Amino acid sequence: MNFNARIVVGLRRFVPTVDLITAQSAGFHTTPDPELLAQARQLDRILLTHDINTLPDHFATFLASLTQGEYCPGVMLVALELAIGVAIQEIYQVWSCSNHEEWRDLFTYLPL
Repeated sequence: MNFNARIVVGLRRFVPTVDLITAQSAGFHTTPDPELLAQARQLDRILLTHDINTLPDHFATFLASLTQGEYCPGVMLVALELAIGVAIQEIYQVWSCSNHEEWRDLFTYLPL
């Protein structure tokens, strides 16, 4: 499932300096979850998703496959039914009030 483009556009309008790429713009829009997690790790990017059905299990498997000293930048599940403005605010709060490293190896549900 593609991440809601309206959230991405709204977030970029609200915070023009936000460092955000989409799977679609990176060429990963048809990439299976395990490979997408590996790409996010390689790029050191927290993965934003709406995929409650398959990604949590793939994330657990991916974490278990990492060797000592390796990490996953993290995954944030944004509830699909969350209002766009609320989703933008939640992502903004995470982005502005924390360090990237704080989310390593965590699967987080937004809203917090």
